[in-house]
Amino acid sequence: MPMPTDRRTRKRLATRRTISFAADRLFRERGFDNVTVDEIAAAADVGRMTVFNHFARKEDMFFDRDEEGRDILRNALRQRDPAVSPVETLRRLAHRLVAERVPFLRFTDASQDFIQTAEDSETLKARARAIRDELAAVVTAALAEDAGREADDPDARLAAGLLLATWTVAFLEAHRIFRQARDGEKAKAALLALVDKGSHGVAAAMAGTPYA
Repeated sequence: MPMPTDRRTRKRLATRRTISFAADRLFRERGFDNVTVDEIAAAADVGRMTVFNHFARKEDMFFDRDEEGRDILRNALRQRDPAVSPVETLRRLAHRLVAERVPFLRFTDASQDFIQTAEDSETLKARARAIRDELAAVVTAALAEDAGREADDPDARLAAGLLLATWTVAFLEAHRIFRQARDGEKAKAALLALVDKGSHGVAAAMAGTPYA
């Protein structure tokens, strides 16, 4: 992402990163549920209210790339080549993100620590499910906007739900494979193979709509 030129914005982003890094270290060391906001504030050398100025919930410090993911999905659909369908655009997006080694699609020992921390916390698992639903809503709105349909278009909702289910299964399977084989390339190949298979299925299901 380009570095903001405004000094105040740069300072705000730097503070947010400091808080996020401190929270991430504590979550990995002690588990999400065993860390308080006050402890995160102390580790980041900021006040408690400063933490909440940047993150509405403790869970948001763990899933701190959530908004970035939403922007990536929106932008991919808004900037898509008119000759490429929305479903195919998102399939290609998965391949591009893996090739670019974006942090949330890396399969390493560090990423396994992230997954394990999430799996050990009911609070984080609940938030992950909520984020998936929110991402489905983002994709629904972007698909409908792209097609010139109402925001709650049922075809858009169906396509978004199927796509998010595909990406979720692919993501979890890739991490399972990495845990077993400790092979990042094998994990990435598994993720993309499932994204491809699911995307082709979604395209078939959505035949006759603007989304396929």
